[in-house]
Amino acid sequence: MSHTPRKNRKDAPYFQPQNEDPAPLVLRVTRRVVFSDADPMGVLWHGRYPAFFEMAAAELHRQCGLGYKDFHLARIAAPIVRLQADYLVPVFLDEEVTIQATLHWSEAARLNTEYAIIKPDGVTAAKGYTIQLFVCSKTLGMLIASPEIWTTCRRRWMAGEFAFLQ
Repeated sequence: MSHTPRKNRKDAPYFQPQNEDPAPLVLRVTRRVVFSDADPMGVLWHGRYPAFFEMAAAELHRQCGLGYKDFHLARIAAPIVRLQADYLVPVFLDEEVTIQATLHWSEAARLNTEYAIIKPDGVTAAKGYTIQLFVCSKTLGMLIASPEIWTTCRRRWMAGEFAFLQ
């Protein structure tokens, strides 16, 4: 089962699901571009895109039992080991955008999350992905086996408990 990110910038998803994988989990949040987000030309500064991605991902993961508090209680962390952002069209000061986070199924001890920033007219302004690996929060050693909270999340996902996110 390969979950290697794809490279097509505009249309193709970064992660190709396998036939037996359940549908990805999707959450959308909205955010208005404020003055502190913009560069001197009134365009969303490129360095803000990961923060916008994080806003949607944190809420999606929290709703799946994979929030930062859950990680703390389980004594694990999930640092980002890869971040990709593709900038397609500019986003401007005062635009309200939709940020979509999509969690893809993985049997591995990792989180594959894909993102899209969508303008009010439906045009995708940016897309990207993150890969997070689970580590022990004390030793920072990578976990080869999936931690219990990820196993529980996948069990609930397969049981249809996250249908509201599909």
